[in-house]
Amino acid sequence: MTPEQEFKRLRWRCRRGMRELDTLLMAFMDLRYRAAPEPEQAAFRHLLSMPDPEIVALLNVGGAGEDGALVRVVEHLLEQRLPAGG
Repeated sequence: MTPEQEFKRLRWRCRRGMRELDTLLMAFMDLRYRAAPEPEQAAFRHLLSMPDPEIVALLNVGGAGEDGALVRVVEHLLEQRLPAGG
């Protein structure tokens, strides 16, 4: 599978059926995934394997345990969630 095919496959997996979650995950793919270091890319791929309620819980709690790369991914997703201007 080419890198572009893999990117498209992962982007498709961002479609979860919850509008806000879809928007956050797809924005991460479009804006950050390609430039992210491999540990963060792997953490994001792991995040996509989680059920929606677990992802939402991570976003609501604002943490991801001891996995530093997953913590950074969650932080990036939360930054995207903030309204413009604050």
